[in-house]
Amino acid sequence: MIKNYFKIAWRNLTRNKGFSITNLLGLTIGMTCTIFIFLWVRNELTYDKFHANYKTIYQVIANRDFKNTIFTDRNMVFPLAKAIESGYPQIKNAVLTSHLEQHQANVGDSKVKIHGLYVGGRYFDMFSWRFSKGNAATAITDPSSIVITASTAKTLFGNANPIDKVIKIDNTGVHKVTAVVADPPNNATQQFDYIIPYNFSDADVKEAMTQWGNSSWEVYIQTVDNPNIAQLGKYITNVMFQHNKDKISTYFAFPMNKWHLYSDFKDGKNVGGMIEHVRFFIIIAIIILLIACVNFMNLSTARSEKRAKEVGIRKTLGSDKKQLIIQFFMESMTLVLIAFICSIISVYLLLPSFNHLVDKQLHLDLSEPFFWIGAVLIILVTGLIAGSYPALYLSSFNPVKVLKGTFIAGKSAIAPRRVLVIFQFVASILLISATIIVYQQIQHVKDRDMGYNPDNMIMVPSTEATNKSFTAIKGDLLKTGLIKGVTRTSSAVTEISWRSGPPDWDGKPANANIIFSNMTADVDYAKTMGIKLLQGTEFTGMPSDTSSVILNKAAIEAMQLKNPLGRQLRYGDHKFTVIGVTDNVVMSSPYSPVDPMMVFADHNNSNYINIRLHNGVEPQKVIQLLKKVYAQYSPADIFEYQFVDQEFGKKFLTEELISRITNIFAGLAIFICCIGLAGLASFTIEKRFREIGIRKVLGATIQQLLILISTEFLKLVLIAFVIAVPLTWWLMYNWLQKYPYHVSISVGLFGVVGMLILLLTLAIVSINTIKAAIANPVKSLRTE
Repeated sequence: MIKNYFKIAWRNLTRNKGFSITNLLGLTIGMTCTIFIFLWVRNELTYDKFHANYKTIYQVIANRDFKNTIFTDRNMVFPLAKAIESGYPQIKNAVLTSHLEQHQANVGDSKVKIHGLYVGGRYFDMFSWRFSKGNAATAITDPSSIVITASTAKTLFGNANPIDKVIKIDNTGVHKVTAVVADPPNNATQQFDYIIPYNFSDADVKEAMTQWGNSSWEVYIQTVDNPNIAQLGKYITNVMFQHNKDKISTYFAFPMNKWHLYSDFKDGKNVGGMIEHVRFFIIIAIIILLIACVNFMNLSTARSEKRAKEVGIRKTLGSDKKQLIIQFFMESMTLVLIAFICSIISVYLLLPSFNHLVDKQLHLDLSEPFFWIGAVLIILVTGLIAGSYPALYLSSFNPVKVLKGTFIAGKSAIAPRRVLVIFQFVASILLISATIIVYQQIQHVKDRDMGYNPDNMIMVPSTEATNKSFTAIKGDLLKTGLIKGVTRTSSAVTEISWRSGPPDWDGKPANANIIFSNMTADVDYAKTMGIKLLQGTEFTGMPSDTSSVILNKAAIEAMQLKNPLGRQLRYGDHKFTVIGVTDNVVMSSPYSPVDPMMVFADHNNSNYINIRLHNGVEPQKVIQLLKKVYAQYSPADIFEYQFVDQEFGKKFLTEELISRITNIFAGLAIFICCIGLAGLASFTIEKRFREIGIRKVLGATIQQLLILISTEFLKLVLIAFVIAVPLTWWLMYNWLQKYPYHVSISVGLFGVVGMLILLLTLAIVSINTIKAAIANPVKSLRTE
């Protein structure tokens, strides 16, 4: 019986090639998009799951209440991990790590920049990295050891065995390779090239072990199964309060399963994160697949006239409704199965390009049981949704009316078909509008006044040698006539690496616990950066600079200072005098307000040299110049540089990626709509072919025929527009609210989108109508 169903289904599909190809194309595109989104979503949902202790690993995080805002901070003090490890039964292991650091690795004459972590405690007992050489138990027991990744081993040692080989870090520390681990997968939160243990006998580390006020490290804990998270947070908070009397912070354990998807906090509360994008793309996948299914439903019911006699004859020969439903479902399942095979081929061909687009290493493994479970679900769901209405509708025909010729096929299907078409138009308007609003939001933030000029500016990482010779380097660069200004700072101008509580000052309000961003800078800071100096002066290079501070506009407003110049501030054990006020500078998130900021003078050390080029100077000339200067003053170090505008542009990578993916999938969804619309218009015109011939004979013009046929579709567009506009506005308004700086949704936007859909519909319908309108009416009336 099943074989017979399949044979009949195959014959019907091959007999109606236009119908089959139209649906096959729509379903293939829809399922291909769904598989791509499925691969991306799965990668996002499986972050860090390869760790054996995935369910019991937590990061210690603090909510620091500065009254004007609650700042969620992952920076912890050095001694915290050791202090909490043995004092609470629910904690099995506590590990301390640095932030990801970049260092220069020297092996013989070769030198490369590598990124990695310094760790303290039983790191490899907590985190599961796959060892290819060496073992986790002994890898970091020696303070002079280093564990490197497979790609780092290949870079530094080629095909040679790296075990017991020596790597010099920053031309000073010597470390012996004790193990090699596989490169962290792309869906791992921690990414590194090396792991080095802290040397607890080192004088600097011993000093850090006694400091409970300097939060510059990260702390992770491994717990027993099903720990009491609330009690755990209270315990960590109490430990901190015993050693640090600062009562503005409360601590909590943040589980590993939320690190990637729920990483965003606002006023101390978790407000989501990447999970919003995951949900967004799941919705897009569902919409695209539904649009493809709607095409099948519409085209199947539109050609019901051709199937009516078949149904009537089958029923008179004994077929019941159940058998007919199975037959029509078999047709849809057969088409969906063919489309699925085509989509798998398409995915294999397009996967390299998709990986390049999303910057991941996704792969389609047909040997995974999980894949086949997903494949069966996609085929069954798509086949059932696409075939449900046609099967139920076609199997309901009355055989007597059909065979007598009194049954008007398709009449009872017009209303549902119109609803399905309206759904397609609603989805199209929503996707186009959402895509435009996302683009507008990104451009709006990009066009925000950053408070400085990122163009024609280069950042070069400082070294010990460049810090010693900075005055000479600055002089040599300015003499060339290519450079407008040179300064140095403790952090890159595109990020904030130092946050703290506020200073004290006379008249400070009792509740003024303001969070400040901080950095150090040298002479010509505002001039080189292109920052507007609102009041006062910059640092002069004189010894008095060490007791001077520059505030930004946000700091003045938060501190409520009317006359800031000359104001005495007490910060820690030091006193500073306010000598200048700058405009606000966006250094961290371009989507958030600028923090109050203090800039201190440091004429001896820095992490970055910032170089401002004269307008019109070719950057490559300056880069060649910098290479020569670096080779002269810091020959042992690798020369690196970054363009400030490009580094700042990286802050938009996630949003731009989401925008690009949305553009592609929205475009494909609209293309599927167009395919279905073209097919539906063709079948509609085919049913009215004789009517068109009669109207032509009676004098109707092509324009009149166009209006006649198009009116039905244009009405559906208008209904869809009325539904889609408030729905899109509500969805996108709520999405924009998470950004302090966002665009307003323009009414004109919907007008443009509506007009675009209207013209697109008119063009598709017109192409099919004109073909029928210019045909010889004799052909259509010959049988009358």
